[in-house]
Amino acid sequence: MAARRAGRVAAGRLLTGAAAVAVAFAVAALVVAALSRLRARLPADTPNARSLHAGAVPRGGGLAILAGFVPAALFTPPDVPGPWTVWIACTGAVALVSFVDDVRSLPAAVRLLVQLASAGALAWWMTIEQSGIERIAATGALALVIAWGANLFNFMDGSDGLAGSMAVVGFAAYAIGAVSAGESGTAFAALAVATLPFLFANRPPASLFMGDVGAVPLGFLAAAFGIAGVVQAWWPAWFPALVFLPFLGDATLTLARRLVHGERVWQAHRTHYYQRLNALGAGHRGTLIAYGGAMLACATVALACLGAASHVGWIGLGLCAVLQLTAFTAIEYHSRRTTRSAAAGESGGRPGERER
Repeated sequence: MAARRAGRVAAGRLLTGAAAVAVAFAVAALVVAALSRLRARLPADTPNARSLHAGAVPRGGGLAILAGFVPAALFTPPDVPGPWTVWIACTGAVALVSFVDDVRSLPAAVRLLVQLASAGALAWWMTIEQSGIERIAATGALALVIAWGANLFNFMDGSDGLAGSMAVVGFAAYAIGAVSAGESGTAFAALAVATLPFLFANRPPASLFMGDVGAVPLGFLAAAFGIAGVVQAWWPAWFPALVFLPFLGDATLTLARRLVHGERVWQAHRTHYYQRLNALGAGHRGTLIAYGGAMLACATVALACLGAASHVGWIGLGLCAVLQLTAFTAIEYHSRRTTRSAAAGESGGRPGERER
């Protein structure tokens, strides 16, 4: 009798989760269709110093992702530290200020203040078992990590399909990781599935961009959920780092390199490795194939290591990081070589000859 009851409960949870994921996809698809019809009224992403596009493309596709995720998440909340309503409110605050920035640019200080305040609120609940100065220090450190995750994702949202693919692969891996720990992965699966309709519109050549309203909250949740999983003992600390390594490595190494060279890190640029790969001739499709392969590989290794001893995961993270660094070194080499060749061609070109 008890076994039958447990089976019915499990079946009920499975059906509820499947329904929530289906709702997330359906709502997101409807919103993407509506945004496509209203594309003339959406804020346009005009080319700037960091753009890889020649013309303006409407942005705001992140609204579809959030529209699909929130109803499903409210219906099937994950067992995160603190009230789930606080998580939704903090994510909503980050999304709101990001949307306003999409429509009319806001000062970076305002955006960062909202991100840090929202991240701090979640981090405070994650450190509830600590006290005093130790809790304050831990809260501050985690808030910085979450805020960095939010901006990291935004930095990497510059090539067709890249951020959407990372969201699908990353949050799907979170869902599988949570289920393997005996927890519900429905909210993570819903977020991954809610990204699919947007990804269809964002595939090369993109007809719709995610915008800050999508990229910043996705990065915020990737970092916050990753830390929450560690706190709740769903997975070790290496797991979220390995799952999102293709973005984490590119953005972090690029920032470090610019700091070492004394560059103004807050200014737009085109020196991320994915941007260099695109410019080397891979284009949007080639870049998506290369990074998409890396995303799938890292997520597969992370999930494969999850059931093994903890040190195996650290070894997997280290090996993937070495492979990523090798790829980045090759991109750096060919990028510099191309730059030198172009400079030599310009200096030795015939009078009147124009660059194509």
